[in-house]
This record gives sequence, structure tokens and C-alpha cells, in this order.
Amino acid sequence: MKRLRTTALLAPGTLWLGLFFVLPMLLMLGASVLHRGVYGGVAPGFTLEHYRRLLDPLYLAVLGRTLLWALLATATCLLLGYPVAWTIACSRRYRTLLLMLIVLPFWTSFLVRTFAMIFLLRDTGLINTLLLRLGVIHEPLTLLYTPFAVLLGLVYGFLPFMVLPVYASLEKLDPALLEASATLGARPAAQFFTVTLPLSLPGVIAGSLLVFVSALGSFVTSDLLGGAKQVMIGNLVQGQFTTARNWPFGSAISFVLMLLVLVAVLASLRLRSPEPGR
Repeated sequence: MKRLRTTALLAPGTLWLGLFFVLPMLLMLGASVLHRGVYGGVAPGFTLEHYRRLLDPLYLAVLGRTLLWALLATATCLLLGYPVAWTIACSRRYRTLLLMLIVLPFWTSFLVRTFAMIFLLRDTGLINTLLLRLGVIHEPLTLLYTPFAVLLGLVYGFLPFMVLPVYASLEKLDPALLEASATLGARPAAQFFTVTLPLSLPGVIAGSLLVFVSALGSFVTSDLLGGAKQVMIGNLVQGQFTTARNWPFGSAISFVLMLLVLVAVLASLRLRSPEPGR
């Protein structure tokens, strides 16, 4: 009876994942080993040419650029987000207000927020206008359609994904542990590295994983803020399914991207569950 009840509870979620996740992934896997159709789509015939094509230096450069920007965005979000999360966790009077400010960007579309960055970074945008009027610069800086713009857009878009998990870990931190470490003579820096950071590590790992995976598959940010010169792997996938109409190659790229995400997830699980005795 208990097993039947458990099966009944798991059935809706399992059916949903099977229909809308597993089945599409299997279809995409099948498409990645088929030939490209004459007018797009797929044609019969097994081939691994699309996976071998990914070894071309052009596509390897795109993949390397994507990994680098995802790692830089994750590190920057961690450096900026951890102090914010700590401030929110320590603030009792303004905690609700600060949390609302962190969640507020999600009330608007990610696309709209990215377009707003264009108005800030373009030659006649707010940043260049202020710098020119203050006399800091004498001609507009080239901020838009640069790697800096892409990285700034990634950090701006995914920073809340870092702040919220870290805050959830810090909010559970017992202040008595910090008081005990201070009583034993630990300085603030020692308190942070021996007490605060280890106990908040699950939130750091979860936030880093969320930011890294989101940045890895992003294509809107690099498309709007980076232009044609700053292509990421997500733009490559989008182009194969739309402009080039090469579904098999787009499917192959998608599976390689999923493999990278799987490696990141397994690494995060290993960090959160170290081997016994370590």
C-alpha cells in the first residue's frame, strides 16, 4: 500500500519530466547523428560528422570564450553578491526591503533589462554623458559591443541567482558560533575563513552553479551587448536552428553544452558531499 501511494505521488512529476524533458532530449540526440536535409531539418543516415565539426578551431574558440566568460561572471557575482547577502542576513530592520530590491529585477523581462543596458553603455548613453559633463573624458568611451559589455550584462542579469542562495545559508548561521570564535581570540578575518565561509559554502556552491549554468547557455546578452564579434555558444546554437537551418549540428552543439553543464553539476555535488575522512 505504501509503495502504491509513493508511486502515485511520483507519477505526475515523472510523466511531466518524461514528456517534456527526456523525450525532447532523445529526439535531439537522434537528430545530432543524422544528416542535414537539403532544405533544412534532418535526413536519414547515421553520421558523427557534426560532433567532429566541433573540433574546428573556430568553434573551439567560441566554446573557450563561453567558458571563460561564464567563469568570470560567476567569480564577479560571488565577489559582489557575498557582501550583499551578508548585509541582508545581518540586517533585521531592512531585510524585507533589501530582499525585495534583489528580487525586483525579476518583475520585468530579461530582454527588457538587457535593452536598458544598451541605453547605459552606448556612445550617447548615460555613462558617457555623465563622464563627458564631469570632464573625466573628452570623447565617448567604446563600451557597447565589447567583452566588457557582455560580462557586465551577465553579471547584472544573474547576480540575484548568487545573492539569494548565499543569503539563505548565511541567514541560518548561528551568531553564537561567531561569539565563541571571538572569545577564543579569533580576529574578524579568521572568523570569516574558519566559521562563516565554511558554513555558507552550500549557498556559495549553489549560487555559483546557478550563475555558471545560466551564463553558459546565455545568448541574448552577447547578441545585444556584444554584437557579431562577441559570439557565445548559445548564439551558435540559435543560429544553427534559425538562420543556418542545420538542426543536426545545432543538436550536437546543444549536447556538448549539456555535457559541460552535467560536469559542473557533478563537480558541485562532489564539493557539497566530500568523501568521508576528508
